[in-house]
Amino acid sequence: MKGINSVLVVDDDRAHRTMLDTLLSGWGYEVNEADDGQAAIEQVHARAFDLILMDIRMIKVSGLEALTEIKAFNPAIPVIIMTAYSSVETAVEALKKGAYDYLTKPLDFDVLRMVMERAMDHSHLKEENRILKEALGNQFDTRNIIGGSEAMVRLLETVAQVAPSEATVLITGESGAGKELIAGAVHFNSPKKDGPFVKMNCAAITESLLESELFGHEKGAFTGAHRRKEGKFRQADGGSLFLDEVSEMSLSMQVKLLRVLQEMEFARVGGEDIIKVDVRVISATNKDLMQEIESGRFRE
Repeated sequence: MKGINSVLVVDDDRAHRTMLDTLLSGWGYEVNEADDGQAAIEQVHARAFDLILMDIRMIKVSGLEALTEIKAFNPAIPVIIMTAYSSVETAVEALKKGAYDYLTKPLDFDVLRMVMERAMDHSHLKEENRILKEALGNQFDTRNIIGGSEAMVRLLETVAQVAPSEATVLITGESGAGKELIAGAVHFNSPKKDGPFVKMNCAAITESLLESELFGHEKGAFTGAHRRKEGKFRQADGGSLFLDEVSEMSLSMQVKLLRVLQEMEFARVGGEDIIKVDVRVISATNKDLMQEIESGRFRE
């Protein structure tokens, strides 16, 4: 991010421009001035600005007309509109044309500073997100993940770093936060992306059936086992297995899962043959696992 942000102040009131120049320079901005909309358009074509602060009513070319031209040339520049003639209709029109915000004269300097900083942050974040997406390029598949917040950018950076490895992944977050989407992004950007992506919700399966669901069972292994069944690990061979709500597993089941994670081999329930697989396990939970470990409900 640049050290000094450049601002173009557009206003046909010379005294108001001078006042803003002094104020914004004192806040650390590099300030340029334009006395009407046409001059602003020409300056935007000539050089880059981080933000434009523009009056809406000017004699030659109005702020709304200039806004349209500026946004057509560079949609990324945040434009804050100023006016002494406040009206809902004008504000809505300015926002529809792409203005970042709308302030009424006489300006509240505290509000102006806050809105400018927020606009700068938003603009820089969008640029960082664009750079990240370009860096990831077509090789990074977000799998329907939409978001441009700073937290989402950091999360996607982490996914991009983790996905190419063979590491087992744990995703934490509240219910509904999109843990399965992140798991999909990890899989579809990994070396196993052409393999199966198998999903299982551990909380939706009873303890007595969980082992069979994971590892499969032989015919006659228990009442109702009328035929051999392959488990999720075998189904996911060559790909990834997503275990949602892994914290709901019993301690005894956790021991069996740990052994499989270490050795990548297991036997079906009721069977003796050892089955070897190549599976990446991605797990998720909505609980604080450190707290679960301390309380004895989850193995360290």
